[in-house]
Amino acid sequence: MNSPQTPASARPLGVAVIGYAFMGQAHSNAWRSVANHFDVLSFEQKVLVGRHAEAVATAAAKYGWSESATDWRSVLERDDIDIVDICAPGWLHAEIATAALAAGKHVLVEKPLANSLAESEAMVRAAQAARSAGVRSMVGFNYRRVPALALARQLIADGRLGTIRQVRASYLQDWLADPDSPMTWRLRKETAGSGALGDIASHAIDQVQFLLGDTVTEVSGRLHTFTSQRPGPDGPEAVTVDDAAWATLSLAGGAVASVDVSRVALGQKNALRVEVYGTSGSLTFNLENPNELFFLDGTEPIEVQGFRRILVTEPEHPYMVGWWPQGHVIGWEHSFTHQLRDFLLAIRNGTDPSPSFEEGLGVQQVLAAIEASSAAGGATLPVVGPGGRAAGGRAASPASASRPEPGGRAASPASASRPEPTETPSSLPTRS
Repeated sequence: MNSPQTPASARPLGVAVIGYAFMGQAHSNAWRSVANHFDVLSFEQKVLVGRHAEAVATAAAKYGWSESATDWRSVLERDDIDIVDICAPGWLHAEIATAALAAGKHVLVEKPLANSLAESEAMVRAAQAARSAGVRSMVGFNYRRVPALALARQLIADGRLGTIRQVRASYLQDWLADPDSPMTWRLRKETAGSGALGDIASHAIDQVQFLLGDTVTEVSGRLHTFTSQRPGPDGPEAVTVDDAAWATLSLAGGAVASVDVSRVALGQKNALRVEVYGTSGSLTFNLENPNELFFLDGTEPIEVQGFRRILVTEPEHPYMVGWWPQGHVIGWEHSFTHQLRDFLLAIRNGTDPSPSFEEGLGVQQVLAAIEASSAAGGATLPVVGPGGRAAGGRAASPASASRPEPGGRAASPASASRPEPTETPSSLPTRS
């Protein structure tokens, strides 16, 4: 393994992004903006990588990259590349990430971690081996960095909701509602791994575990494909992934969560809705209104109880110190900027960023259990970890084993074995 570029080096860190379509553009925008708003390591946008030379060259010029390339393997051999940001389709994640880590490059990879448990486990092993040499890795669940959701986690960790009883997480889109929408790689199991389950349920499940600081232990699920074939380049082609998914999740701490996701929910554009209900408070969030969090304080007198709208734009709110005056809202794309802020902070501080590859694998294990449950007619099944162990029985990573729970509380029995993220609510950028 080559030695990674360290913050003490004289030159800026060199960044390569692999993939230039939707996620490649979103990540490129974040690379262009993060240093304008946050104190991060010096870096340079070195190279954008894609399969089609002319198209990637055009994208590189548009997105602010110094150059473009079509061979990611040759990019990994370059001494001036220190960070590899993987925005390629899921079937390429494992191959690129393991090679980049072996080459001593810090790695950020888009969610889901990979298309299969076997690939995800291989990526975790590569990340663990690289970690001992100071090479950092992270999976891109960017919604953790939406300020309103970061605030929600803080309220839950501070006990403002009491004991959490139930959660509802729904992620609905409609870009496949038209049955005549053409075939794409996202609708083929061999390239996408799964449909709405891996694409957007992964976000919903990560939010459930992230917000509660808990682990899903068993699931009951169902998958369904409403349009079984779509127009392909050579005629009708079979759709081999799900259009929608539903699941009931049991968590180690005793809460129960329901998850439903769809890419055919007509009229719903990008509606990630989260509702959390506790013994002394509740909160709701909708990604289509990303600056708002609704919170109910159940300890108030009943005659004045009700959901209050919190406009999450104060400099005291997570991440907002880097942006605009109060009331000047931010959008979906800013979560990627915050993600890079935290990733670069971890590299500078020599700490392991979150979500780790291990956390990404944990989400993959829940997805696999939901798929198995659906195949078994909706049977309730345990979430199985490496070596056949049930979820919740994993040992904490050495870097996080002694780290306290967010808010400074001692870890509860349900979460004592769960690795904690590097960025706890108290460490998120705010103005004191």
